[in-house]
Amino acid sequence: MTKLAGRQESPSAIPAHIRAAGTAADQADRDYLRRKLGRKLGKFARSIQRVSVRIEDVNGPRGGIDQRCTIKVTLADLPSVIVEANSDSLQAAMDDALARVERAVKQALQRRRARPLRARKPVTE
Repeated sequence: MTKLAGRQESPSAIPAHIRAAGTAADQADRDYLRRKLGRKLGKFARSIQRVSVRIEDVNGPRGGIDQRCTIKVTLADLPSVIVEANSDSLQAAMDDALARVERAVKQALQRRRARPLRARKPVTE
């Protein structure tokens, strides 16, 4: 795994550890996921340390809404952001999880910036 925080590389090339369990995720799906991760999270690249993606078929051959995409983004000096999306197709689950993780990372980083830089001193009388 490569840490991103503090690097000066292109934000569009976010390295992600992608793991597929029980589903037919071919190289085209992995490339699509990496490309979309770069587009969605590239603007936050300085704050991201690691990204890991897990794709799995929950029900196996039974069918139904069983494709799950879980994305974990480890942020520098903040708690990790974990997002999960389920759908009947792998592509839809990935797209939903990517949209959610973009919003969640943005909110986490905005909350960090909203914190005061130093604590106020208590008023003594």
